[in-house]
Amino acid sequence: VQLQASGGGLVQAGGSLRLSCAASGRTFSNYALGWFRQAPGKERDFVATISGNGGSTNYAGSVKGRFTISRDNAKNTMYLQMNSLKPEDTAVYFCAASTRVGIFRDGRYYDYWGQGTLVTVSS
Repeated sequence: VQLQASGGGLVQAGGSLRLSCAASGRTFSNYALGWFRQAPGKERDFVATISGNGGSTNYAGSVKGRFTISRDNAKNTMYLQMNSLKPEDTAVYFCAASTRVGIFRDGRYYDYWGQGTLVTVSS
């Protein structure tokens, strides 16, 4: 099983980026997917999670209203649309896949992790 995150880069504050996470090796259409991020010198933090059918989502308070998580099960791919980016959003963003039904903010419920993609927001 492999999760491949992409779409990171350098953007000015107020700009937008769209991250993608493509899964291969198995399907996760019934299970939770999530995005997490880790800023330099800090612990990994929860960003967003989405249920298997996409009907339920949950966001960290710091990104709610600016970020949107979505998934395309036909493509086995998850997305994170990030708008109104702030310098404090600078981090390595990781996608994660669970083998559990539901939505989860705790990284311990995820079984597979991507390699991360760097997002840098300049002021």
